[in-house]
Order: sequence, then C-alpha cells, then structure tokens
Amino acid sequence: MPNFNKVYLMGNLTRDPELRTTPSGTPVCQFSMAVNRIYNNSNGERQEETTFVDIEAWGRQAETISKYVSKGNPLFIEGRLKLDTWENKEGEKRSKMKVVLENMQLISQRGEGGGVSSDSVPDARPASSAASQKSEDIEEDVPF
Repeated sequence: MPNFNKVYLMGNLTRDPELRTTPSGTPVCQFSMAVNRIYNNSNGERQEETTFVDIEAWGRQAETISKYVSKGNPLFIEGRLKLDTWENKEGEKRSKMKVVLENMQLISQRGEGGGVSSDSVPDARPASSAASQKSEDIEEDVPF
C-alpha cells in the first residue's frame, strides 16, 4: 500500500520559538504558526479562517529557526505529520497532531524587499533537496 506524508505551510509564527536540547545533546525547537485561508461563503461574503499549527524542528534547523525567526515573522515550511500520544497524570490517553519540519524558507515581511532564500541561511535546507536552487534562479515577484 502506498504512503505519502508531506505538508507545505506558509504562515506567521504565533510565539517565539523555544529551543531546547535533548539529554543526548540534540537541539529541538518548538513553535506555532497561524495559517490563514480567505474564501467567499455561499452568500458571496468574504470569510477568513485561521488554523494554528504546532511545528517541531530538530538539529541545525532548530538552531537556525531560534536564531533568525521570532513571533510574527512569516515562514514557509515543508514537513511531515506526526501524532504524539501519551497518558496524563489521571491516566487518560491524550494525543496531538503536529508537523515535523524537514525544510524551510525564511520570508521577508511586506515592504522589506524580496524574500530571504534558504541559501543565505546556514543549513536551512539540505543540499540534497531536489527543490534546492540558487536564489538568483528564483523570480522575486511571484504573485500569490
């Protein structure tokens, strides 16, 4: 049976990233993003819907995010869904869906010029990524 687990999100951070280190010394960064959807309802009225997503980054990417990104900054991420499950103190089973970051691209805010490519941030994207391009090859004014 084929499987595919890939998520692409662009949104703004809702809080500053929290960088921690595992007992083995691996950096892990947790943050949350707000992703907006604008649509017209059945009456033709414009509606806006916001989805809040928890994100987890590991290793060098965790360090990069905690250094270059803060609350309110836009970010484009590629990742995979992961379901965490645990039991609380009362013995009840709990679960939470989150996105584990695999690649990212920092984005400048409106009025600050073009976007910031992951090529200009150390280890923001693995060199082996098929989507990796030099920033000169990417058109700056992509309308969306």
